[in-house]
Amino acid sequence: MGNAFGPYSRVTNIAEQHVHLPPDRGLEVTWPLEIGAVPALATAFQPRSDLRKKVEAARSGGDPVVLTQVLSGGGGVGKSQLAAAYATEAVADGRELVVWASAAHTHQVITQYAQAAVRLGVPGADAGDPEVVARAFLSWLATTPRRWLVVLDDITDPTGLAPWWPASHTGSGWVLATSRLHDARLSGGGRTRIAIDVYTPEEAHAYLRARLDGDGMGHLLDDHGGALAEALGYLPLALGHAAAYMINEDLPSADYLERFHRIRLEQALPESADADGYGRQITATLLLSLEAAQRADPSGLVTPALILAALLDPAGHPRAVWGTPTALRYLTICRMATHAPQHEKGAAATVEQVRAALRILHRYALLTCDTRAEPRAVRIHALTARAVRESTPPEVLPRLATVAAGSLLEAWPDPDQPHPDLAAAMRANTEALAGHSGDHLWYPEGHAVLYTAGYSLANAGLTASATAYWQQLATDSDRVHGPHDRGTLVARIQLGASHRQAGESDKAVTLLEQVLADCEQTLGPDNPDTLVARGNLACAYQQSGRADDAVTLTEQVLADCKRRLEPDHPNSLAARHNLAAAYGYAGRTDEALSLAEQLLEDCERTMGSDHPNTLAARGNLAGLYRHAGHIDQAISIEVEVLAARVRTAGPAHPDTIVARSNLAASYEKSGRITDAVACLEQALRDSEKTLSADHPETLNVRRRLADCFYHHAGRIDEALAIEEEALAVLERRLGADDHSVLVGRASLGTAYWQAGHLDRAITILTRVLADSERVHPDHPDTLAMRGNLAAAHWQAGHIDQVITHMERLLSDSRRLHGADHSTTVTALAGLAAAYVQAGRADELSTLLE
Repeated sequence: MGNAFGPYSRVTNIAEQHVHLPPDRGLEVTWPLEIGAVPALATAFQPRSDLRKKVEAARSGGDPVVLTQVLSGGGGVGKSQLAAAYATEAVADGRELVVWASAAHTHQVITQYAQAAVRLGVPGADAGDPEVVARAFLSWLATTPRRWLVVLDDITDPTGLAPWWPASHTGSGWVLATSRLHDARLSGGGRTRIAIDVYTPEEAHAYLRARLDGDGMGHLLDDHGGALAEALGYLPLALGHAAAYMINEDLPSADYLERFHRIRLEQALPESADADGYGRQITATLLLSLEAAQRADPSGLVTPALILAALLDPAGHPRAVWGTPTALRYLTICRMATHAPQHEKGAAATVEQVRAALRILHRYALLTCDTRAEPRAVRIHALTARAVRESTPPEVLPRLATVAAGSLLEAWPDPDQPHPDLAAAMRANTEALAGHSGDHLWYPEGHAVLYTAGYSLANAGLTASATAYWQQLATDSDRVHGPHDRGTLVARIQLGASHRQAGESDKAVTLLEQVLADCEQTLGPDNPDTLVARGNLACAYQQSGRADDAVTLTEQVLADCKRRLEPDHPNSLAARHNLAAAYGYAGRTDEALSLAEQLLEDCERTMGSDHPNTLAARGNLAGLYRHAGHIDQAISIEVEVLAARVRTAGPAHPDTIVARSNLAASYEKSGRITDAVACLEQALRDSEKTLSADHPETLNVRRRLADCFYHHAGRIDEALAIEEEALAVLERRLGADDHSVLVGRASLGTAYWQAGHLDRAITILTRVLADSERVHPDHPDTLAMRGNLAAAHWQAGHIDQVITHMERLLSDSRRLHGADHSTTVTALAGLAAAYVQAGRADELSTLLE
């Protein structure tokens, strides 16, 4: 529930316990449409007619269903520029849709596809999981008759991208990709790889002539222009650096060539580091341009800014990163050692000065700064970034990595769910930074930004990705600091929480019991992280059906929080929330309501009405009202929660699905069956798309829909089919003894009983009762299973079996809940009726006494 106990400890257990309105299919689309930031063509862009002939030949001879060309070549040869030229021309050629997606990381492609689906309003675009929405977009591309072009720029992981190549079954689509890889995985399957090399000498000379003439500086191209192009290896990126330098410095090509040859790279970039064969030219032009940018910058900030940018995602990061306190402090310190005027060196760097430095770097073609491209406003060519990193002394990398991480962390919104594009960009930059930093983000401890990225995945509903992320983070922390380090323990706590969120309750309980024991032994029983582990374990107990254990442990957590923390501390609120849920699950409704009502007031006061945790508290209060029979109050609250979830997280975010399912439950209980069925059918579609067909919440929605069918709509066969399918999926995922599987099997047995298939019902209910007594003998669900089995025997006329089960049920309920509990009273009445039916007057008299 927000940050807790330090930079990377968090209680991830505030959630509504159990989802409708028809989705908005999107806004009107005006064709043609361009999605994604197509890079602007470089001034004096060369058409490269020979390469275009190769591309056109591949297009005309390719598979009409796929039509994919991959432009493959080293960094800086102009692959992206050629692709951008095709994208720019596509609309004029009659293409109705152009999508540009950065493909350095697969999740960037998924995010861009998801954005395209939402813009187009394609079926399935309202799902909350970006992967599901992206698949909906691919399905639309495959079948639409509209002419489209998708550009996948800078592919680095062909295996990860394999499921995300677009296809066009109508023959109306075209895919163009770029990659620095010469990899067989980029060809085949209808894809043609086209090798891209540097400019020809004629193209290089034509570029320099057009570029300089375009700025009225054609006189700078003297007789040494050909020698300059040759020295730069005819590499387009290096020629771009050189031309910008010559224009800004009013320097003829002969003088630039002389300065270029004076640059010594033996230490900056050894031959062994130049894997592409172009790095030395890029490094030389980079150093020259950087020297000029330094001279043009009175603040002394351009060099440290460029070095910092080189550690982040080349596809871009928010400009807000540069206004954070950490970034400004670092830049202030850095310019103390620069050529900045003496009166500047002692002054703190300002946001305005940093932005001016970014614009100077933009002017010298060292990076791009364009706020129209937010949240990826600041971009740097991957080869330029590599040259910067390889020219940076290794001893400064630890400090740089920490500064970049701190700047990302301070720019990261909390909560980030209302900003999915920004959240995705922040996660991508964290991933890039971690890749460039080695183990430096693990000293002296794991940096908080690594943990924030994990929380962001979980909050976005990307449960599988979050589970994999926390597993890797725990492994890395263990490798660097050992199994008992605080960072390792926190990562394991969050891994357990991810297992719980994925419905893997038994796995979650096992892991969280282990990590709680380790926390208590290593950190102490009252350590904040130990409290987090205890709270998450309590929630796992509740999910696995151990209601009493959940109550006991959550009461302990709340007592610990009261002793150590302020009443409004996020973890205190989390503990109160979870205790209210545990009380409700254990049948202590009055206590639960009292706690939940006060909690909601405190959440609204401290976090605001639309904060995700406030909405969770409001939704759980509604569930308690429903359980207590206050249906109108429950519906009123749940309608508000659903509207807020749609507004803040989207129409089919996992939290929205839960909210819709809860509203359906209240509709059903109030007798509004048509509304309940409509909600559940929509929730089921959303959950299957967003969470997958075998996710626990999907199965929960499916069972609720089946309940509506056979209780109220007369659709018995559909109900039984749904129940059978849900149980098979659940048992395959979690195993036969998982609590969720046992509840599902009991639900199926009850369905057969209510449908009149008594023999089948009794067989199922007998088995599930035996299994449940073995696993959870005193659980409320086990008592309910016994009651249902007794009812099935009653309908079948098996009075002796009814009496046996009702006597046991009455005894267990008295022992566990007391004489006045509703289960005890119901068992008493049922047993009395069975005695009457069996003519056992003496036992009836004893019972009534």
